[in-house]
Parts: sequence; structure tokens; C-alpha cells
Amino acid sequence: MHAMILDKPGTALRETEIPEPVPHSGQLKVRVGACAVCRTDLHVLDGELPDPKLPLVPGHEIVGAVVERGLQAESLQIGDRVGIPWLGWTCGQCPYCLRGTENLCDHAKFNGYNLDGGYAEFVVVDERFCFRLPETYTDVEAAPLLCAGLIGYRSLIMAGPAEEIPRLGIFGFGAAAHIITQVAVFEGREVYAFTRPGQRRNQEFARSLGAVWAGGSDEVPPKPLDAAIIFAPVGALVPEALRCVRKRGRVICGGIHMSDIPSFAYAMLWEERSIHSVANLTRADARSFLDLAPKVPVRTETESFWMSNANEAIARLRAGRIRGAAVLVPNW
Repeated sequence: MHAMILDKPGTALRETEIPEPVPHSGQLKVRVGACAVCRTDLHVLDGELPDPKLPLVPGHEIVGAVVERGLQAESLQIGDRVGIPWLGWTCGQCPYCLRGTENLCDHAKFNGYNLDGGYAEFVVVDERFCFRLPETYTDVEAAPLLCAGLIGYRSLIMAGPAEEIPRLGIFGFGAAAHIITQVAVFEGREVYAFTRPGQRRNQEFARSLGAVWAGGSDEVPPKPLDAAIIFAPVGALVPEALRCVRKRGRVICGGIHMSDIPSFAYAMLWEERSIHSVANLTRADARSFLDLAPKVPVRTETESFWMSNANEAIARLRAGRIRGAAVLVPNW
């Protein structure tokens, strides 16, 4: 089958042919219909996440159709359309799994990192970590929901309920932010969007999705925030966000990787402000968000690329030249 392969971090993806994967017990073989490009993919490709499987097929925002089932894979049928996220396998036995926090599993495996992902014609996945998708979304529209949406949703939940956190700041207005802004507005929150200074186009995009204010990350919003979510992988935004939140305000770091956080005065953290990171997702997150998305309804803004042009999509995402989410579609 055709696939885009990472041979070594720091190098471009290589288009090649590899053997079609075979589903083992409890697994499904899925024909890929679309796979979104996530900022986490950049962290894998750039070597910022350690010890990826090599060679590796990246991609973990996968939409496709089941074409083959392994033994004991019984909950989904041939032809079913499924969404496949970052979390690909958990042990079910470690202390974190047993207390319902499988996102922190000691032995977890991740699609497009420890396991081959969706930049290919087919992918083999654990049936337990596949999810039926709302029929209202096309494959391309649904793909960003599988990570940008899910991690964004977990970040929003960690920020706190709308009645306690009515004023929400969002730093970094990319794929996750454009989805979660819509959910937050649906919940009745005021959203304050922060972009790179001078990014007028992204600020206008945020306002079009319901943000009451949009400005540069070097600006102070007109009102103190109850919480802020940082989606950009920029550690320097942590003290900037702390500067904007009220007493007992929360700053949520929604990415899997972030540059170093600079030192800052303790006075910025004092008065019971807090900083939290978000790690991965759970199957419960996926079920809850995929049920909620069509009720909002969440609209995903996407730009499509042929799978063989994955390097172009990656370069444009890295340069901040994608509005919403980049999505790869097979052309083989």
C-alpha cells in the first residue's frame, strides 16, 4: 500500500509502498478516508517527542471505513465509518487505568507515534479505541474533531464549568481553538482570543466564530479572565496568561509539548491562581464530545491536501498559514 513514512526525525516524509497491515485479535483494518494534520505531528516529526516508532507512518486524526476485522473484534461491522484518535491502546491494569484515568496509562500507545497512523491507504487499530462519527460530517470535516476537538474539549472541561468560568481566554487560534470557541460560545461563555501579534486575519476569524474580543498575545483583554487555555506550544505564553486571569484563575496548557516556561514573579501566581497541563484523552472524552459536536453544531474550517503532498501541508501548518485545520485525503 502507499504511505508517507518518517525515517528519522528532522527529515521530510517519504512517499513509498509498504505491506498492507493485517488485523490481529481485537483489531480492525480501516481504509483511510481522511487524516488531519495535528501540531503534535510536528512535534513527532521534529524530534520533540522522544523515541517514536521508526520508520513511522504519522497521523492520528483518522477517519475511515472498516474493511476487515480480526478475531474478537465484534462491536463494529465491515463498512462502518469510524474515527481514530491519538490514544491507540491502554493496558487496563495500571493504577491510572484502574482509577478511570486511562489518559495517564503507564503503558499507553499512541497512533502516529508508537503505532503506525493514518498517512496511508490503510491503518490497523484497536477496536476499543475507534468511535462512530456523527453522520452530519464528511470525512474531511470530521477529521479535526479527533484531536483538535477532543484535546480542546478536555482542556475546556479542565478549565471549569461555564457557570464558574464565564470568561474564557484562548491563546493560539488554530485547529483546536476554532473548534472549542464554538463549544464555549454554545455554553454561554465569553471568549477572548489571543493570536500572534499582528495576525488580523486570525483575529477576524475568532470574532466570526463568536469571540467577544480578539487581539495579540502581547495585549491585555478589557476584562479579567476566569480561565485561559493555551493551545500554542509557547512557554512564554504561560506568564502572559497568568497576567490576564483573576484571583483563583486557571491557566490550562493544552498541548503535549511546549517550549520552556520562562521564570516569572511569584506574585503572578499568588492569590490561588493555578497552572494545569492536559495529557492525552480518554474514551469517555471522545464519546461525550462526539455526541456534543453536532448539537452545537461545531463547524470545522479545513484546507485539504492530497496525502502525497503531506510535506506541503506540514510546512504550511508550521508557518502558521493554515486557517482552521489541514486535512490529508488519499490520492493513490
